[in-house]
This record gives sequence, structure tokens and C-alpha cells, in this order.
Amino acid sequence: MAQAVKKIVIVGGGTTGWMAAASLSRYIQDKDMSLTLIESPNINTVGVGEATIPNFVDFNRNLGINDAELIKATQATFKLGIEFEEWSQKGERFFHPFAAYGAPIENLDFHQYINKLNAEGKQLDIEDYSFPIQLAKKGGFAQPNPNQNNPLAQYSYAYHIDAVLYAKFLTEFSVKRGVNHILANVSEVKLNAENGFIQALTLDNGKHIEGDLFIDCSGFKGVLIEGAMGIGLDDLSHLLPCDSAVAVQTELVGEPTPYTRAIAKEAGWQWCIPLQHRMGNGYIYSSKFITDEEAKQSLLDSVKGRTITDVKTFKFPLGRRKVSWHKNCFALGLAAGFLEPLESLGISLIQTALAKLMTFFPDMSFNQADIDEVNRLHNDELDRIVDFLLVHYKLTQRTDTAFWRYCQEMPIPKTLEHKIAMYKNRGHVVMYDNESFQQASWLSMFYGFNVTPSRYDVRLDHFNSSAIAENLAKMKAQIAMAANNCLSHQAFIDKHCKANNDVKNQ
Repeated sequence: MAQAVKKIVIVGGGTTGWMAAASLSRYIQDKDMSLTLIESPNINTVGVGEATIPNFVDFNRNLGINDAELIKATQATFKLGIEFEEWSQKGERFFHPFAAYGAPIENLDFHQYINKLNAEGKQLDIEDYSFPIQLAKKGGFAQPNPNQNNPLAQYSYAYHIDAVLYAKFLTEFSVKRGVNHILANVSEVKLNAENGFIQALTLDNGKHIEGDLFIDCSGFKGVLIEGAMGIGLDDLSHLLPCDSAVAVQTELVGEPTPYTRAIAKEAGWQWCIPLQHRMGNGYIYSSKFITDEEAKQSLLDSVKGRTITDVKTFKFPLGRRKVSWHKNCFALGLAAGFLEPLESLGISLIQTALAKLMTFFPDMSFNQADIDEVNRLHNDELDRIVDFLLVHYKLTQRTDTAFWRYCQEMPIPKTLEHKIAMYKNRGHVVMYDNESFQQASWLSMFYGFNVTPSRYDVRLDHFNSSAIAENLAKMKAQIAMAANNCLSHQAFIDKHCKANNDVKNQ
């Protein structure tokens, strides 16, 4: 039997490195293993705020972190989903919630009932049958009741967090659990001459760090995975249209919304991420259709509140590592690649990669079959995510700028072509293996972009339309009443998890 991995070395801090450290510190408890994190003292974290998805809530709970403690420490607010403004056409908006719509009736998909009644001349809005959407529209928030059996009340939520404060929080959390934290830069990576594995790191403070498993959290540079091991990126710029961003923080004006705003602009889209103490703003754009200076000015012209940071400009390589796990090096976060943050997937991809590493955690044999399986699962996951990101652009009906006209004409993968065709034909949502976004998320896109199927599920012809309409009217009223009875988002925060004024990242 192969020997166990004894020494884990993480290169890079920030959100990625410290999420890895926190997760692995729990894994190695009661094991004869050491965990070292090497963090450069010279790299400033971007700190533009981070929107998350619901698995982030579970990640922290699984670490034993108290919800309210985390929210207070990171100036967090709650997130019921994303509101997309002016993506389909100017003046239109739609909402992507963390929940299914309505409830299945007679074991048939709820949205097919909407499609049937609308085909008969009704004008039903599927968003009326989502409790978190109605709650968000009223600026409210409530946590789901875990004992509630009503499917209309089953939904999830996430957080908007200050990424800098979150990294600081996890630093303290991890160090208390035995993680060895070294502030230094890696000056040399020593590879084993016989098998090409990473053997040790030399730091600029003269220290020599040996390890068995190395986790590269060094960002776009990929100090280990690319710099030392030569694993490059598979370019995805031919698929994803945006390659640049500008970001700025502003004072919070009014109460924070319980959702992220994604606002389509002339050559991309703008994010608005509200925290308890400020607003994070950014403009993701294509440099083929707008200059950096024009994008910067467009962002500054649209933000509310006084700016409290300088505008930062970012260029990012769109792509993924050819393999994220190579020999004894596992790339995580930006070191593994980058897809634009349209659906708040940055932190989620860190989590899912860590979950794969834990499931197939190596011994000193570093079995190639395990490594190949993790790389396969990771690539499948990213392929499906690319499809979901692309549908936001491909289905637009905007023709007012060259960027949006390009998006309508750009090529898309066959998998996405098939998914769109099947929905247009009969309202059926094709689901592939390893999808990060489930049926309800795809329905948000199809309804949001006004895609009307040619037909509905013919099994519904056996049901009386008047009875269906009456049932749906009751659902709508029940949801509206429940949303009206909830606290406002700000009132909920004030009551349960308001941060101290001195908790800031600067």
C-alpha cells in the first residue's frame, strides 16, 4: 500500500488560498499531516466585493462557522439571486432566483402549465410563482423554514461578501487550526529530475519548504502549474466575448438590495454588489468594442454615491488549464483558469474543485486514473458553465450596438445549440451531466429572453385549463401574501447580523 501524503503546501493566499487552507485544515484533523500556506506580502487583493451562490453558505457551515459571525465579520448582505437589466432589450429586466418556479402538478413540470395557458391567450408571468423573486422585488428577506413542507417556500440564498475581509477571517480561522502561515515569495521551484514532480520550494527569505502535494493558488501567473510545470491554458476567448474589467468601490446609497444587479451596457455589463458598508461596482467589457478609458468613464457616469477607491483596470485571460491537476500539483482558483464572473461562479469553482480533490485525495502514488478523473469532471463542469454564460449573450434581441449584434451572430457549442432548439420546440430543458445550473436557472434565461416554445407538453391536454388557471391563481396569491409579511432586507440585517462599524477592509 502506498504511503500517505504527509506535507501539503499551498502557494498563494487571498480568498482561494485561505478557502483551501480552511477546508484542508478540517480534513487533516487527527491525521499525521502538516499544512503550510505561503503568501506573498507584496500582492494587494482586489477587494471589489464578491457575490456568491448558495453552496457558499453550505461551505462555511460545514467548516463549523456560525452564519451571523461570518456575516458580521465580512460586512455581508444576503442574495436571493441576480436581477438582469436591459439584457433582452432596453427597458426590460428579469430575475434569476435560487429556487424552482411554482410546484409540480401531477408530476409534470410547472413551467409547462404556464406555457399551455399562455398558448391559449393568457399572459402569465412565471416570476409571479417564485417566492424569492417576489421577496426581492419588495426589498425583503427571510430565511427558509427548514420544517416547511410547502414546495413554494423552498428556496436558497447566498451572500454578498467583502472578499478581503473574508480572506482575513479564514486566515485567523485556519491558523488557529494549525496551518503554518509564511509571508514570503517563492523564488525557485525544485522539480524531481526523474519524475518531474515538485520536490521543494525556495523562498526569498532563504527558507526551503518541502512538500508532497502542492496547491497552486497564485492567481493568473500559475507560479507552480505553469511557471514550473509548463501547463498552459486552453484559450476560450473565441467563445466568451468579454476580456477586460474596470472596478471601483462607492459609498452605499440607500438600503442594500437582497440581490446582485447585472446591467447590460454598450459593450458588456455592469455589476452592482451591495455590502453593509459600501457598494462594489464593475464593468466587464470586450476590448474589441470599447477602449479602457471609455469603459472607465461609462462606469463612473453610472455609479451612485461617492467613489472611495481609484478605478482599477483588469485584463484577464479567458481559458482553463489544459489540466488543473498535474503530477503532485493541483491548480485552484485563477491559477486553474478564468471564466467571466457573470453568474458569481468564482468562489463556487474553488469549492467544487476542492470537493473533487477531497473525493480523490491522493496517496504518494498519485494514481494517474484519479488525476484523469478529476480533470475530466472539472472540464465537463466548465463546458456546461460556458454554455450557460453564452446563453446570456446569444439570446439577446438588442441591436443598438455592435457588441450586441456580434453576440447574436457569434458561434456557440453544439450542446448549447441543441438545448436552445429543444426549448424552442417543446419547452423541454435538456440537462447534461455535471451541470452547475439546474432546470430553473435555464428557465430564468429562456423566459427572461422571451423565448416562446412552439408547443407545450401534450400530456397537459388532459387537464382543464380553467382548473389549472384557478390553481395557479391560488399559488400566486399565496406567494404574494407571504412576501408581504417579511421584514425588509435592511431590517433583517439590523435585527440579526449587523456588522460593527469598525469592521472594514481598509
